Amino acid sequence: MGYPVIESILSALPLVDEFVVAVGQSDDNTVELIKSIPSNKIRVTETFWDPEATKGGLLLSEKTNEALAQCQSDWCLYLQADEVLHEDDYDKIRSAIELANAHKEIEGILFDYVHFYGSYSVIATNRRWYRKEVRIVRRGSGIQSHSDAQGFRVNGLKPKVAESKARIFHYGWVKPPELMGEKSKLLSRLWHGDKLDNTFKNFQFAKQYGLRPFQGGHPKVMKTKVESQDWEFDSKRGISDWQLKDVNLWLSDAFERVTGHRIGEYKGYKTAKMSPGRTIGKNES
Repeated sequence: MGYPVIESILSALPLVDEFVVAVGQSDDNTVELIKSIPSNKIRVTETFWDPEATKGGLLLSEKTNEALAQCQSDWCLYLQADEVLHEDDYDKIRSAIELANAHKEIEGILFDYVHFYGSYSVIATNRRWYRKEVRIVRRGSGIQSHSDAQGFRVNGLKPKVAESKARIFHYGWVKPPELMGEKSKLLSRLWHGDKLDNTFKNFQFAKQYGLRPFQGGHPKVMKTKVESQDWEFDSKRGISDWQLKDVNLWLSDAFERVTGHRIGEYKGYKTAKMSPGRTIGKNES
C-alpha cells in the first residue's frame, strides 16, 4: 500500500536500543522487507490480524499492545507505519525523556504532528486533523494503546504527558490517488467490514479547507520517496469547492487567531509543564 515503513523504522533506530516490529500475516513480502533492514536492533514479532474483527478499529490498539508487551525499556517510542521522525528533533526527544525521568508522574511524551495530504508539498491544517499525540510512553505506568490506536490510556484515564516539541511527519495520505483509494478501502474494513467498499472507487483527493504549502524540509530518510512522486495534486480551491462545513472551520480558525484557543479540541492526554530543577506545575488541559 505504499507505506513508508522502512523510512519510519530507519528514522527511529538512532534513538532506540531495540525496535520491535509487529507484522501481520500477508501475501506480499512485508516480513522479508523488514528483515532486509541492516540493523541488529530490529526484532520482528509476527502477529495474526483477524479479518473478521471490524469494530471501531480496535484491532489496531490490540496489535499495538501486543508489540508494547514485547518491549523491555523504561521508555517506549511508538511509530505507526506512516509516521517518520525528523533527525533535527532527536535532541528534543532525548531532552524530553531526560526531564521526564525526573518526574515520575509523567506517563507519556507528546509530539507535534505535520500531516501531509495528497502530495509531499502540501500539509493539512484544519481542526479535523489532530495537532498533537502521545508517541513515547513510560512502560511501567501500565499505559496501553486505546481504541483505534491514535492515543493511549492508563487504567482508562488520559495519561499525564510532557511536551517534546519534536515532530511526527505523517505521510498516510500521500499516495497516488488509485493506491490511496485502495488503502482507504482496506483500512475502512477495520471499522465497517466491506460495507463501504464502493465508496472508494475512483478515489480523488478532496480540495479540503486548510491545505497549505509545506515550507520546511523532510526527514533525510524520505528523500527518495519525496523525489519519486509521479502524480499531481492541485490543492487550490475555488468558490465552488466551499461547503458549509468549511465556513464553520474558517470561523473556528478566526476565533483561534484572535484568542489563541481552539474550541472543542480533542485531547486524549493531560499536559504538564516541565523544566529542569522544577516540579510539575498544576496547569493541565
